[in-house]
Amino acid sequence: MKFGTKVIHAGIEPDPTTGAIMTPVYQTSTFAQPSPGKHKGYEYARTQNPTRDVLQNNLAALENAAHGLVFASGMSAIDAVLKLLKPGDEVLTSTHLYGGTYRLFTQTYQDFGIKFKFVDMQELNRISEHFNEHTKLVWIETPSNPMMNIIDIKGLAGVCKKFNALFCVDNTFATPYLQNPVTLGADIVMHSVTKYISGHSDVIMGALMTNHHDLYEKLAFNQNSTGAVPGPQDCFLALRGVKTLHIRMQRHCENGRRIAHFLKSHPKVSKVYWPGFEEHQNHMVAKRQMSDFGGMIAFVLKDDKIEPAIQVMEKLKLFTLAESLGGVESLVGHPASMTHASIPREERIKSGLKDSLIRLSVGIEDAEDLVTDLEQALGK
Repeated sequence: MKFGTKVIHAGIEPDPTTGAIMTPVYQTSTFAQPSPGKHKGYEYARTQNPTRDVLQNNLAALENAAHGLVFASGMSAIDAVLKLLKPGDEVLTSTHLYGGTYRLFTQTYQDFGIKFKFVDMQELNRISEHFNEHTKLVWIETPSNPMMNIIDIKGLAGVCKKFNALFCVDNTFATPYLQNPVTLGADIVMHSVTKYISGHSDVIMGALMTNHHDLYEKLAFNQNSTGAVPGPQDCFLALRGVKTLHIRMQRHCENGRRIAHFLKSHPKVSKVYWPGFEEHQNHMVAKRQMSDFGGMIAFVLKDDKIEPAIQVMEKLKLFTLAESLGGVESLVGHPASMTHASIPREERIKSGLKDSLIRLSVGIEDAEDLVTDLEQALGK
């Protein structure tokens, strides 16, 4: 089944009771049982909900995985993975991470005796030296937030297997439409469903997908026992969003390409971060493991100070200054004070994330209008 068919049909059947084409919202907290301990597969909505089950099955199919789980947020999905670890375990992770992930690592789980080692993973041949007997999990984003760093998933999967470490890929920026980490060897794939998968800036949700049944059972146990599950209405909205994922991603990619090349040629812009450029580090890796380069872009001005960057963001009219990304509407953000503010400044600067960096989530509006908006904000 091709991707455009999967988003409509995979894991989705007409409602067996009514024949409804759209998956119903099972807005209930509990389910009737004919006899104590005997039920029809559903007992309590924290543990199972029919609307949630359909979404989980659909997302698993999109990632070519056997199992899927959805959570109340992307952060609660990450939390479920970290609960697989024990004090003394070590996580090998990239220096380029979403600020919320960094905060969860360093301000929550580090206090429970789990160690986090942050390294540059763009050079595959140097990663092995960072593993040791305590390395139990490798966590990456590719493309990374916000500088679009590219990591070789297949190559790193081989290294993780050699050291018997779990390998998890945050695939939020690429989506299953552009990249499939499970197919490339990842043990777990994580998504902030809030972003491209839902696609309409009206849902908060996370997801995990895996091919390993024993790993799925452990993660499902964490999902149920911790209780960070999404409600059925949010699952319904996410299912509705998924149906147009392939169409939306095509436009995000087309518009992203147009905006990236416009910014690169603008006299006031010094650097554009977009994996579609041949000079982007690991461009050939991105070309090999992604089907296109997405709609996320970051750039810095030649006047490399925070004040001119803020002025540009405040002048934009179609690009809305807001947190988040991946919706149909174009957004602009300032990572240093917004999405990555929880990372200490010295750590941000060390990884190349300047105070003047501007991040764009290019939406699906008409590209000409978006270029015009950037033109008037940047000036001549």
